[in-house]
Amino acid sequence: MTEERNIEQDIETLEGLLGVHFKDTSLLLSAITHRSYLNEHRDATWDHNERLEFLGDAVLELVVTDFLFAKYPDKPEGELTAVRAALVNTNSLSSASETLGINQFLLMSKGEAKDEGRARQYILANVFEACIGAIYLDQGYDSARDFIAERLFANTEKIVEKRLWQDAKSRFQELAQERASITPTYETLSQDGPDHDRVFTVGVFLRHEKVADGRGRSKQEAEQQAAQAAIAVKGWG
Repeated sequence: MTEERNIEQDIETLEGLLGVHFKDTSLLLSAITHRSYLNEHRDATWDHNERLEFLGDAVLELVVTDFLFAKYPDKPEGELTAVRAALVNTNSLSSASETLGINQFLLMSKGEAKDEGRARQYILANVFEACIGAIYLDQGYDSARDFIAERLFANTEKIVEKRLWQDAKSRFQELAQERASITPTYETLSQDGPDHDRVFTVGVFLRHEKVADGRGRSKQEAEQQAAQAAIAVKGWG
């Protein structure tokens, strides 16, 4: 069985998972193709997904903004913006990709395919946006809106009720002050990797107690991951 035929079968299966029958399946093929795949497959006749991701991101923002504007007529702009950010962040979009099963259909280089954790989350989130872009181009705005609504909107009330729209550091600080009368502090525990691909490990402390740690490609990202982990460790979610 050839690789080309396998890809064709994958596209047909993926259409079923997405619930969309494409008129132009090359759009869906591009949506699942990482730039690195084309570097190893010079004979590929289709594009990678970055342009579709750019388009899908804009469609996603409009759809979610329209939904939140109608659902919460009394919320101020700042809170709506924060709720929207929580609804479409990397964790949310990568989770939606995983739920759909898109992960098994990604086309990427052998090196990229080995990435796990946060790096894979970014790829999955980008592919989700690229699929939105592909659906929008092939099926129109209403189909893209329905696709987004089915996969993301159910999370909205949980985000609002549990104030998950707050960034993790702000939320953990609020909870720590409320429940323990302590303001959390953060300490960089280690830095790994070369300068161009540095990974930071940061611990979050309540006085002398290290509650949790987090890793990220910047100190800010690592602090957010640490705070999110600390909320879970404390059972304050």
